[in-house]
Amino acid sequence: MTLTLDSLRISRGGQPMVALDTTIAAGEVLTIMGPSGCGKSTALAALAGALPPGFKMSGRIYLNGRDMTDLPTHARRMGLLFQDDVLFPHLSVAGNLGFGLPRGVPSRDRQIAQALDAAGLDGMGARDPATLSGGQKARVALMRTLLSAPQALLLDEPFSKLDANLRDQIRDFTFAQARALPVILVTHDLQDARAAGGRIISVTGEPLH
Repeated sequence: MTLTLDSLRISRGGQPMVALDTTIAAGEVLTIMGPSGCGKSTALAALAGALPPGFKMSGRIYLNGRDMTDLPTHARRMGLLFQDDVLFPHLSVAGNLGFGLPRGVPSRDRQIAQALDAAGLDGMGARDPATLSGGQKARVALMRTLLSAPQALLLDEPFSKLDANLRDQIRDFTFAQARALPVILVTHDLQDARAAGGRIISVTGEPLH
């Protein structure tokens, strides 16, 4: 699997913000760093097909050689993980995980059980998400995203609200679970970038160290 950004350019009010030309291979984490407001999250929104009003984009987006540029969000097969876990309060933990599964998928219960086991949450399927710890919620959110069978994973500062010890644990868990996918991580934290172990660039494509 590969995610290719071909001359991707994003501007606002005529002012250039994002300029990316790169390919991310399966198992690679590309980290995009920069201060708040520089366009990091906007770049992910563009990849997911949800560019906010007021921004303009040019260039092409290819996932496994298929042009995704003009496809709607649901057809792009890109999983997006945010700072907040965004779990549905009216659904159980298992219900939240099941929401990620495409309709018609066989063995739904088995896949949910496997996801719970992988996240270290075996036996917690019936729990209310509100009763989970921050780390448990983060793992449920990640597994729900992965159950949707994405072909690329976009991480929008998903570790920023976790305390230091938990941050290391969830970060390692996330990268381990996503090892078969091309991944883009947006962060302003150098430790996140170093833990990802891949290239680190700015929104203008310049390498950072």
